[in-house]
Amino acid sequence: MFHRTLSCCLLVLSLLPSSVMAAGFPRLSSLTDDGFRISAEARLLGTGDRSDEILASLSPSLSLSPASVSKVYTAAAALDRFGPQHRFTTRLVSTAEPGPDGVLGGDLVFDGGGDPALTSEDLWRLVQRLYQAGVREVTGRLVVSQWRFGPVDCITTDRCEARSRVDNAYSALLSSAGVNFGSWCVNVAPGSAPGVPATVTGCDSKVLLPGIDNRVDTKAANSGTQLSALRLTEGGADVVRVSGQISTNSHPRDLYRASAAPAEQTAQLLMAMLERAGIQVQGGHTTSTTKPLASARELAAVDGEPLQEVLLRTLNYSNNFMADVLALDMAAGPRPSLEQGGAAIEAFAAGIPDHGPLTLRSGSGLTPENRTTASGVNSLLAYMFAQPSLFPSFVAGLQSPSNGVMRFIRKGPSSFQDRVMVKTGTLNEPVQVRAMTGYFRTRSNRWGAFTVLVNGTESTPYLNWTMVLERLSEDLAALIEAH
Repeated sequence: MFHRTLSCCLLVLSLLPSSVMAAGFPRLSSLTDDGFRISAEARLLGTGDRSDEILASLSPSLSLSPASVSKVYTAAAALDRFGPQHRFTTRLVSTAEPGPDGVLGGDLVFDGGGDPALTSEDLWRLVQRLYQAGVREVTGRLVVSQWRFGPVDCITTDRCEARSRVDNAYSALLSSAGVNFGSWCVNVAPGSAPGVPATVTGCDSKVLLPGIDNRVDTKAANSGTQLSALRLTEGGADVVRVSGQISTNSHPRDLYRASAAPAEQTAQLLMAMLERAGIQVQGGHTTSTTKPLASARELAAVDGEPLQEVLLRTLNYSNNFMADVLALDMAAGPRPSLEQGGAAIEAFAAGIPDHGPLTLRSGSGLTPENRTTASGVNSLLAYMFAQPSLFPSFVAGLQSPSNGVMRFIRKGPSSFQDRVMVKTGTLNEPVQVRAMTGYFRTRSNRWGAFTVLVNGTESTPYLNWTMVLERLSEDLAALIEAH
């Protein structure tokens, strides 16, 4: 009789709609009716004698693509490996020494230190320190060395296409000697009068870097501004083609596009800065994958921002270049691949209690093959919550929906807006992915963690963030208010 009753109950449960079966996620689970695959879990985090308490779940062990939610793994692994105050160092070295006349009789080598956040400002500081060291002329070449890693093989369509042409910055190519997140910046300002071409210059140098193909017209005041930019590589040189219009009363606009070769980009910018500082390089510039000789002496060096500042930018702006460079910094062995960077993060996650399977082919999530589960991500969040020296730097990289830099998350009830910190993930190819993870605070001020991974299939309809956020924010707000 017992077995017959149990069978009947199981049959009834199997016939219930998914929204009934998804405890705690009644609204979110309605997406399964259109064929979307969802892994979701919310839990209260244990403290002291308390263990974690699952509040809601929907296939929490289903392995799905996390898209840029992958970056929380990269951030956690980097903090665990390096610590919040770690700084990456970039150096100028040479086997020669400057003479009393300021002449350096040999090559000047830029030793790329794998700083994910190296900027033009850092290059200028480096040049100033070289000048302070007494160097006024280099008889040899400027050699930009990316011996740690780079150029890194592309394993996604976006990055492979970016080697020849690109209309975005998110697919920037990778190098340990990259600057400005592997992207060129061009500035577009209105011309002197309607009907004349706009003024388009590089953001970082008086020299036109990159090359510019200006197709922007100046229009009358209040005519509106619409700009597009495409970076092309022609004859081995990068050119940014800018098209559209800008009104006479418009503010200048900065546009960013990935460069074809980050180390070459660094070499060109550095050459322009050396010249501006009055340091002549007679032999031109080149790039190299060879490590500087052990006998090379440091002439100038600059330390990057502390890792906690790097992670704030990496997570807030979901910067793929920064995340993948960090992953490569953690990889074992010489000249690692992107997959080896992912493997280093997998090794870190393997030590997290109750995490389960994880596949990371990159630290950014730009690779659609990345796989994890809602339960696994929450185990990571619980682990970081229990690390008092690392947690403040980790959680600082997440966004409050009401105050975050990404405006599209400013949806839902006040409990969601003000009591949640999140990291989002988005992919559109080969299938739609909308993912979100983070922490929440209940009305009783208990800390909780949640993760939602929504994946489409070839046959599911278009998935936008509004469809996910409207449902998720209501479900999370109900959990927050109930506890």
